[in-house]
Amino acid sequence: MTNEPRQPDAKPIDEDAQLMLRFADGDAGAFEELVRRNVNNVHALVYRFLHDPSIVDDVTQDVFLRIFRNAGRYQATARFSTWLYRIVANMCFNVMRSRKKGKPISLDTIIEQEQVRRDVPDEAQPSPSAGLDETELQREVARAIDELPENQRVAIILNKYENKNYEDIAAVLDLTPPAVKSLLSRARANLRERLKRYVESE
Repeated sequence: MTNEPRQPDAKPIDEDAQLMLRFADGDAGAFEELVRRNVNNVHALVYRFLHDPSIVDDVTQDVFLRIFRNAGRYQATARFSTWLYRIVANMCFNVMRSRKKGKPISLDTIIEQEQVRRDVPDEAQPSPSAGLDETELQREVARAIDELPENQRVAIILNKYENKNYEDIAAVLDLTPPAVKSLLSRARANLRERLKRYVESE
C-alpha cells in the first residue's frame, strides 16, 4: 500500500500543493523543494507590490516562515499559488499600512529591474506626441499603480503581471469574481485619470 499525500477530495492538485501536503505530513525535504520552486516568483511579486529592494528579501523570508508555521492548517482546496499569493498580499498590505505616514517609496529602481507594462486600456495608449520617452512613461505608470488603493493595486498587479483571472484574484482578496471585475474597472479608471496628461494627444 502506497503512502499517498493527504487530499480533501478526488480532484487532482498541482505539484506545489502536493509538496505542501507532504511537508504537513512531516517531509522536511518537501518544504525545501517548495521554497526552491517558488522563491523567485515570491521575490518578484513582493518587489512589484512594495518597490523597495531594501526589504524584499526580509518580506520574502517572512512569507515562507508564515507558510512553514501554517502547514498544519493547509487544505488543498485551490491551487497552491492562490494560497501563496494571498499570504504575500496580506504581508505586503501590512508593510504598506505601516509606511503610510512615512516617506513615500522611491520607484526609480523599478525601471532598472523590470519592464513595467501599461495598465490602461488600448484606447488610452500613449501617442507619439505624448511628450514622454518610454522610460519616463514607465515611471509614471509605476507611480500611478503605487498610488492606487490597496485592493485595486493588488488586483491590477495580479491581473496584469501574474495573469490571474477574476476567480484567482477573488480567492486572494476574499471577494467574489463580480466584485473583482468591478475593482479592476475602478482601478483602470483611476489609472486613466492619473495618466491622462501623459497618454492623451496634445
